[in-house]
Formats: sequence, C-alpha cells, structure tokens
Amino acid sequence: MMKSFLFQMMFLVVAFAGNFNQNFDITWGDGRAKILENGQLLTLSLDKTSGSGFRSKNQYLFGKIDLKIKLVPGNSAGTVTTYYLSSIGSSHDEIDFEFLGNLSGDPYILHTNVFTQGKGNREQQFYLWFDPTKYFHTYSILWNPQSIIFSVDGTPIRQFKNLEASGIPYPKNQPMWIYSSLWNADDWATRGGLVKTDWSKAPFIASYRNYNAQACVWSSTSSSSCSPNNSTENSWLSESLDNTGQSKIKWVQNNYMIYNYCTDTKRFPQGFPPECSLN
Repeated sequence: MMKSFLFQMMFLVVAFAGNFNQNFDITWGDGRAKILENGQLLTLSLDKTSGSGFRSKNQYLFGKIDLKIKLVPGNSAGTVTTYYLSSIGSSHDEIDFEFLGNLSGDPYILHTNVFTQGKGNREQQFYLWFDPTKYFHTYSILWNPQSIIFSVDGTPIRQFKNLEASGIPYPKNQPMWIYSSLWNADDWATRGGLVKTDWSKAPFIASYRNYNAQACVWSSTSSSSCSPNNSTENSWLSESLDNTGQSKIKWVQNNYMIYNYCTDTKRFPQGFPPECSLN
C-alpha cells in the first residue's frame, strides 16, 4: 500500500544553496547546536552530558547533496560525526557517512553504509588522504534511480548500483530526510571501544558550511513530477560514473579502503551478499 501511494506522489525538483536557517531544524542538543553567520555556518557540540544534531526541513526522493564539514580537531577518540539520509520505520532506507574519531595524529575513519528496506550490513571504511580537521571538505551523496555515489571533494569513493533486476532491493520508494549529529560512541567507535573519550578535551565541535542540494522534494501537493529532462539543472537524475570516475574509485579503494564487507570471509562464511559480485 505504501509503495503504490508513494508512486502517486508528485515531486518538485529544486536547488537549495547554503542557508541553514532556511533548510534545517536543530533537533536535539539543548543549545549545543548553533546556526551562525546569518545561516552560513552551523556548529555541533558534544560534551559529557549530550551531543547534538540537526535535520532537513524537507524530505527528498533522489538528490545530489553536498555538505562541507570540518571535523572535530585534536583528540577526537570516542566521538562520531554523522551525515546521512534516512527514512523512518523498521523497513527504512538509509545512506550513511560516519566519521569515527581517533587519537591526535591518527587518521579519522570514514565509515559508509547503505540500508535498503531495513537491511544494512554493507559497510565500507576508508582513511582520508588529507587531515579533515584543518579545513572544510565537501562530502557528497548522489542518489538517483540508477545508483548511489559517495564522493569526497568531488572524488567518488563508493558506488551502490540499482540491481533490482537481480533481486537486490534499492532505495527508491521512501523519501528521506538529511540528518547530521555529533555524539559519543566510545563503547565501539575507536579501536572497537578500547580508546575512550577524553572529556577534558570537551566540548568537541564539528562545523558545517555550504550546504547545496539539487533534489526532488517530497510533496503531496506539487504539480511537477521528478523525472529526467534535457535541462542541465536536472542532469544529476541520470548521472553515472564515466571511465574517469571508475578509475578514481579504484584509486581510492586500492589506497585508502581499510574495510569492505564484500571481502570479509569471517562475517559471510556461506558466501558474500549477492551485490558484491555485481556492484
């Protein structure tokens, strides 16, 4: 019932740039999240009492979303900064960036995952080829009917293709919100929980700028549908990786990938998930 209902909805393709006041709501943190500089800067803060987070005002069904983030500097062990898309419910879809903090001088771990109809367990993890705490860097999610592409500063690092023809669910029916949060996860985040959060370094702060989205806003009242057309503005709806993009993914995965569920034989002794041989 839900599936057919969603297909009957109409979607407005719009482009958003920049202003956190206009596009996001602070959802938790009791004042620890702040929107500054007339909506151009957002900061999340974590201390021993609480972290903080925000969520987009709109839900989207497909989009190309860019967000500049400067991660918690110094000793960030135990902290997790997240940036993700998610629907709600037990059969939710989700597209994740998570940044796992570390001791000073050790690299952050960039954790990615894709959930379809409530099922995740598709983790890939990477080191970054720069210090993500010194400057703002752009983390992007392209989600269209063909594939999901994770990118860092315009370099694709991961692709999850639509393989429904092979019986693998793909997130295409449930609208998602954009979320971000900063929270304490020292029971697992850094070296499996061996390194705990050093609260003498609190508050921990992550900063956000330059939100940009070309996206299909979920609405029951819009008069325009979300479908590809010939305009360059909506070219992302049919965008895919060319040969250069495929080469960049291979470069990142050969040099910076530190975990891939599709090679974890201990976790999948009966054989890897089917998308591993098709993606």
